[in-house]
Amino acid sequence: MSLRERIDQDLKRAMLDKNEMARDALRLVKSELLLEEVKLGRPIEDAEVITALQRAVKQRKDAIEQFKSGGRNDLVEAEEKQLSVITGYLPQSMSEADTRAAIEALKAELGLTTKKDLGTLMKAIKAKHPTADPKLASQIAGSLLS
Repeated sequence: MSLRERIDQDLKRAMLDKNEMARDALRLVKSELLLEEVKLGRPIEDAEVITALQRAVKQRKDAIEQFKSGGRNDLVEAEEKQLSVITGYLPQSMSEADTRAAIEALKAELGLTTKKDLGTLMKAIKAKHPTADPKLASQIAGSLLS
């Protein structure tokens, strides 16, 4: 079963169970997936679903930060619940130690040494290790390329 099909089934289950939080989160995800399919002009693949889910997670995290700074704790709670539903569909991300080891290996493999090479290193990380947290990878890569 593809990730897309699993999301569709879970959306149906959430509607039948009257789980409003899961239903709303999955509807938002499904909407983003449909927009991506229209943009691509073909059915979406699992790798593209994961990318869309990662975008949704980033949007939720940004919204949580903004709501916290605005003192809207009710909206923070709602976004955190949606975030927990969405992250359940993402593959387990790499640990900090694994990310550091992967970045060091790529740095040595590509022969990168200066801060100017950060963009090249980040592209290689995203291509070879899509489950690495981009924010963490950027911090580690920046410290290694000084």
